[in-house]
Amino acid sequence: MLKISQVKLPVVAGFIYTFVIVFIGAVLFSLILAFTGTREASLPTFVYAVNGLALFFGGFVSGKRGGEKGWYYGGMTGLFYYLFVLLLSFLGFDVKFGVSHLYSLLLSFLIAAIGGIIGVNITKR
Repeated sequence: MLKISQVKLPVVAGFIYTFVIVFIGAVLFSLILAFTGTREASLPTFVYAVNGLALFFGGFVSGKRGGEKGWYYGGMTGLFYYLFVLLLSFLGFDVKFGVSHLYSLLLSFLIAAIGGIIGVNITKR
């Protein structure tokens, strides 16, 4: 069985970490919704927060594993993650493409790129 620590490609490792964090966040929020008085109105805020954190951490991991060009490896992690989510939205929920998707794509790239920059600089110390 392949362990995440054995993945050598920085972008793939970052993508896997991002996806795992989002999955854990979704399960945790589902449990919070089921067993507390929290309303579904807080769902968008939680989703944005978890995705932002996951993108940052995924970019951090890919930048750290890449050892250089953290903005590139992190940014590509954010780009691939958002394209994956967009593909699922398009195929599963018939979401139409729009300008807002370009803004979200850019934001995903930037958040993960910042994580990648920090990951590279922490590695060098």
